[in-house]
Amino acid sequence: MSNLIALNQQAHQAIRINTQTVEAQASQLNMVPVVLSEFLKLAVQFPIGFTKNKDTGRFVCVALFGFQESENLFVKNQHWDALYLPLQIRRQPFFLGNSEQSDDQFVVCIDSSHKSIEQKNSDAVSETEAIFDREGNATPYLENVKAILAELLNGEATTQVFIKTLAELKLLQPMQLEITFANGESTRVEGIYTINEVRLQNLSNDEIAGLHQQNYLAPIYTMIASIGHIYGLVDRKNKRSAGE
Repeated sequence: MSNLIALNQQAHQAIRINTQTVEAQASQLNMVPVVLSEFLKLAVQFPIGFTKNKDTGRFVCVALFGFQESENLFVKNQHWDALYLPLQIRRQPFFLGNSEQSDDQFVVCIDSSHKSIEQKNSDAVSETEAIFDREGNATPYLENVKAILAELLNGEATTQVFIKTLAELKLLQPMQLEITFANGESTRVEGIYTINEVRLQNLSNDEIAGLHQQNYLAPIYTMIASIGHIYGLVDRKNKRSAGE
């Protein structure tokens, strides 16, 4: 269970983050939420779709890593085999929390129970990053984490507006996909939504112009093109099943 506490220079001076463990912790994720600003990087390898929150019914943009729950086909022997690591993974074990002074202000928090946290005097041999330097200033690593958290904060709002616009135009549809793997096993992809291309092609000129003005046409077509990486996931699944 997560234990989020506000990051503090004095309390966390001796902490280091094992970035290899951060990556390994994602080995049980078959998808993560993503934001518009990272679509072009994600689309190089990952299918990008939508999923619906079971509790709220709200759609979320996600990058897919596998076909079944807890299946990540991009992690092998606790190491990522991917050109790009999504922001939601790279920010770990840090989060943004509301400030006690104002709900409009945020503070950087750390999950003190996260397995990636090590002490500076640890004997463990690993790729670790200090959070604060000897003078108590944020290290370049922490500054980069802060930039990632800011991008996610801003991106979540803009991505939700993007999704709302697509939903209003009825451009979201369930993905209909049944796959048979090389070993004879089959699966049906459920709970994932994608762009309704037929509906997109039949939008009015005014609706297309509206999407263009909002700069939404590029991410729409990026998502459509990214679905082709389903074949890459199938190939990874076949190779993993064959023990390669």
